[in-house]
Amino acid sequence: MPHAPAASSTPAPSPHGLPQPPLRIPAPVGRLLSHLPAYPGSVLLVTALNGALARHLPPDVRALLLHRRLRVEVRDAQLAFDFAWAGGRFTACAPGPQPDLTLRASAHDFVRLAQRKEDPDTLFFSRRLAMEGDTELGLVVKNALDALELPVLDPLQWTPARVLRRWLDGGAQAGRGGRDA
Repeated sequence: MPHAPAASSTPAPSPHGLPQPPLRIPAPVGRLLSHLPAYPGSVLLVTALNGALARHLPPDVRALLLHRRLRVEVRDAQLAFDFAWAGGRFTACAPGPQPDLTLRASAHDFVRLAQRKEDPDTLFFSRRLAMEGDTELGLVVKNALDALELPVLDPLQWTPARVLRRWLDGGAQAGRGGRDA
């Protein structure tokens, strides 16, 4: 199932037909968030990446990522998440030495990427997505993500009731001999 074409960088119209500016985390909130420890956020990010992405990575991408340090920086939230590929899964890393690749954007732009409402090239060329470090690694990661047929991030799928339902359904399937792979 091909993913939907990316929307333009023009803000979506409000219900009243007026363009809405992109949502930004206010600077005082970003300053507050910057004081939070980074490692727990990295653990949450790798949990999501392992659940949604890890099993879909092609072998050549897995080999290139092996033990490479990656960082996702959310500009407006003033947060950074460090992680690495450890063979079969992503693992959180404590903030430390310069990562091999850093991806930087606003929270709004990362969410729009996950929802496939924005294309990484569009964000990159409009300077809303920055990539620092190993350019080859960055291009391989970007191309691998573009090639994967991942579900579009739908925030409604992550309400507590729906998460609980999936968890209960998964447990029931596991009790009947496991899930289909």
